[in-house]
Amino acid sequence: MPTPTEIKLHRQSRYLELTYDDGSQFQLSCEYLRVHSPSAEVKGHGPGQEVLQVNKEDVNINRIEPVGEYAVRLVFDDGHDSGLYSWDYLYELGSNHEEYWGRYLEKLEAAGYQRRPTKGN
Repeated sequence: MPTPTEIKLHRQSRYLELTYDDGSQFQLSCEYLRVHSPSAEVKGHGPGQEVLQVNKEDVNINRIEPVGEYAVRLVFDDGHDSGLYSWDYLYELGSNHEEYWGRYLEKLEAAGYQRRPTKGN
């Protein structure tokens, strides 16, 4: 799998820019990263135990902490910091952004949640 050569946080516009060694480049909103956190709090402990994340339109990343040579911990301003984002998972999120974001929006609609539109999604 490709590995990042650059990770840049744009706090004002609330997105993370990732450049990979295969030339791929992704701009992922903080909201997108937060609602797709690989943590048990979001993913659950098994299939069907996922927890739909709502009211994350304005979430931002406070810190990016390296974890070895394979991942980062994203510390969000809503207190969430338990997900380890591996290089592979970030690449997956970037490569499948349109599909994953569409599924998330469908789940919100099915749950009756009215999302506030924001820049970047």
